Amino acid sequence: MNNKLWSGRFKEQTDPLMEKFSASLLFDQKLFDADIAVNKSWARALVQPGIYTTEEADKVCTALDEIQQDYHAGLLTFPDVEDIHSATELWLTERTGDVGARIHTGRSRNDQVVTDLRLYISKESRALVNALTALATLLVEKAEMYVETVFPGQTHVRQAQPISFAHYLMALVFQLLRDRDRMYQSLQRCNSLPLGSGAIAGAAFDIDRQALAVSLGFDSVLENSYDATSDRDIVNEVLYICAQIMLHLSRVAEDFIFWSSEAYQFIGIHPTYATGSSMMPQKRNPDSLELIRGKTARVIGNQVTGLTLLKGIPTAYVRDLQEDKLPLFDSLEQTVSSVQIFEGVIRTLEVHADNMLLSLELDLYATDLADYLVRKGMPFRQAHSLVGKIVMQAEDTYKTLEELSLEDYKTHSDLFEKDLFELFDPLLSLQKRNITGGTGPLSVEKQIQCAKDRLDHH
Repeated sequence: MNNKLWSGRFKEQTDPLMEKFSASLLFDQKLFDADIAVNKSWARALVQPGIYTTEEADKVCTALDEIQQDYHAGLLTFPDVEDIHSATELWLTERTGDVGARIHTGRSRNDQVVTDLRLYISKESRALVNALTALATLLVEKAEMYVETVFPGQTHVRQAQPISFAHYLMALVFQLLRDRDRMYQSLQRCNSLPLGSGAIAGAAFDIDRQALAVSLGFDSVLENSYDATSDRDIVNEVLYICAQIMLHLSRVAEDFIFWSSEAYQFIGIHPTYATGSSMMPQKRNPDSLELIRGKTARVIGNQVTGLTLLKGIPTAYVRDLQEDKLPLFDSLEQTVSSVQIFEGVIRTLEVHADNMLLSLELDLYATDLADYLVRKGMPFRQAHSLVGKIVMQAEDTYKTLEELSLEDYKTHSDLFEKDLFELFDPLLSLQKRNITGGTGPLSVEKQIQCAKDRLDHH
């Protein structure tokens, strides 16, 4: 009981099962470095109200530096405590006596933990931003190689229209850039200091919170102590952003799994990002992509946990909030590793452009045929219906649109001329779509430049 920060109120020992049930030391050690930084800044802040002299604060900070070094060297023995914050304070008190025992003056674990958490989120979010930037940059480089590589664009898992493979890759780039923007915005909201809020009502000592914020790298302080210690908006924001990133990766992983199969052979997954079968010697499975798809479910589950955790609790701090850390830690770690793995998949990706081109069904040019008639004065809805009949005729006679004769076309409309057969050129189909955002080569090049500018901007 003597190791508990709250032991003075109790004379009975905590039930051993309750000890195990309530402990968070196994997972909240991820906050250790942040906790050291918070303790050092708090020690400096306690000089102003006279809790520490400058020399005493220096002594505490030196001891904390030594504790940090010993911790990472594996030299510390963990005491019987609930969490890493209690452990740090106990190690400090063992080394500095009553000076260390004063470190918690004016502070609660409520504001201490949430400050640690914000520092952790800030650090890990920046790691995720860097991973997103690296992946988006690589995708842009890949896209530059395939601007005129024609690919069967699909809707409803059916061939729809010819597109540039670069156009497909750039779609993911802009999704990742939106994810990165969300992370930047979240980081701005994360960068307000809770420390000094105490348990609920604020510290009763003259602490310069603005100076405290600056010392820890925060831009501002949270304005309301009641809100500061119980707010977990930032946790749920990060859980959502991770889930959104994983959704983007999962959808592309699904595409790649199919397109790398024997049925398509549009792309190949490098052996370094594949695994084999324990029974079938010939197998090379895209497990990297399947695991990303699977981990997406896990990260979505973490988001649901975070939201559900807050749904039924009162406004102020409650112990339920201890359970915010495992889903947060897991989502950040799984998302960063998934982005990095996907970067490896893209870096080593084999693109079989010939197979993509050969797979194009001539029905893909049906929209070009309708547009051809529109340019000659026919209303689009009428052109759409007419071309649908031509497609059915081709199917009924076991021919492609290109194999139908001019006379076949003229039975549907005298607007058709010999030049209609020029429509069945995939590059020509792309070049007609140089509208901003389209799949035309000029448009895709503009998209690439736009993405480069946005990547450089941050």
